[in-house]
Amino acid sequence: MDTSILSSLLVLLQLICVIIVVAYLLTRSRIFPEILDGHPTFKTQVILILLFGALSIYGTLSGIDFLGARINVRDLGPMLAGLLAGPWVGLGAGLIGAAHRLTLGGFTVYSCSIATVFAGLFGGLIWLHQKRKFAGTTIAVLFAILMEGFHMALTLAVCQPLDQAIAVVSMVSLPMILANAAGMFVFASMVENIQNERKMQAERDTLMREIERKNTELAIAAEIQQSFLPDTIAQIEGYEIVGKSVMAKEVGGDFFDVIPLEVLPLGKDQIGIMIADVSGKGIPAALFMALSRIVVRVNATWYGRRPAAAIRDANTIISNDSKSGMFVTLFYGYLDSGSRTLTYVNAGHNPPIHYRALDGTLAELAATGIAMGVLDNAEYTQETVQLNQGDILILYTDGITEAENAKQEMFDLERLEKVILASHNLPAKEMSTEILNAVREFCGEYPQSDDITLMIIRSL
Repeated sequence: MDTSILSSLLVLLQLICVIIVVAYLLTRSRIFPEILDGHPTFKTQVILILLFGALSIYGTLSGIDFLGARINVRDLGPMLAGLLAGPWVGLGAGLIGAAHRLTLGGFTVYSCSIATVFAGLFGGLIWLHQKRKFAGTTIAVLFAILMEGFHMALTLAVCQPLDQAIAVVSMVSLPMILANAAGMFVFASMVENIQNERKMQAERDTLMREIERKNTELAIAAEIQQSFLPDTIAQIEGYEIVGKSVMAKEVGGDFFDVIPLEVLPLGKDQIGIMIADVSGKGIPAALFMALSRIVVRVNATWYGRRPAAAIRDANTIISNDSKSGMFVTLFYGYLDSGSRTLTYVNAGHNPPIHYRALDGTLAELAATGIAMGVLDNAEYTQETVQLNQGDILILYTDGITEAENAKQEMFDLERLEKVILASHNLPAKEMSTEILNAVREFCGEYPQSDDITLMIIRSL
């Protein structure tokens, strides 16, 4: 490359740096967001015309004289003005730059002045074509190259003498094209970065609003679900009953219930006991839990002393309504304080543990049918267990026995039985606290992965 061309390019790049600094300050101003939105106010348009018009003048004054012409970056200001804010702003900046160029004279005065006006106008037309948005780096750089090419062609077409015009074009075309393209590339990159920042910020804002909305919905769902659980647990003579649920998330699929049966001619010494665990977690499990609870509760109240029939019909309804493959394990029975018996159905649930005070041993109330929601024609049988004075029945979900610590060890059934034997002399509420504390201490800081529900029925 010729030394004079190289030195000219270096000078132009220095000019570009000043223009880019000014343009960068513009991108950080408070008026730039409205420019990016494609709706600059009249005041903003006037500011841009004056600013980029002044930069066009600067690009001329700081240029290099050569054979009666000037090697410059005059067109960059109007091009940027048009690409940013439309044809009127580009044309205004171009007219300012062109008017100044006319005052300098020279045999290229008309071609240079006309090119500067067209630089702003064409930039504005591109802005309109891009639906009042900045065109992007690729289009902007190509526009700068083609615009300077047009400038050179215009010089050859209108300037005389032709041999002098050819000499000027051969000398100035490469540095002017490269310098304007380089300046346009840097500025366009800055604008695209700002657009990306705005887009990411908008996405973050949308995401935060969505998270806030979901958190609000979850809080409402948790409040509704909490209302399903008994605020106060109904008691019957001769028994102490407590229950507690600890959800792994805001909402979950575990639930327990105590169902008064005095609306039936059974007397006030019978009560329904229910604990259940829906497959899955979160909102889907909570919705399925709500359906299951209502269906079982209605059927339990209707069938009274026949829990097997209640669960059979409830299963049919739940199976027909379950389209997602979800199911629920459930233990339901009615407690009769007169006969001191519990007649129950275990629909695939963790077998409750029966502490027998007579000999201090533990027994399990095994399943009498499959989980509800699996088969619509499933059959269930009922069993009866005697609850003598001092006996304790511990009903729980697998969130207790499958609770894990940091070593991926499970709390398991054996540990639960040890806590039961160690705390069997305590009142039901204190015994419940001992069990939950033991699970919590075993897990330590390891996060709870499943819902935990516990019921204790102590025969007094």
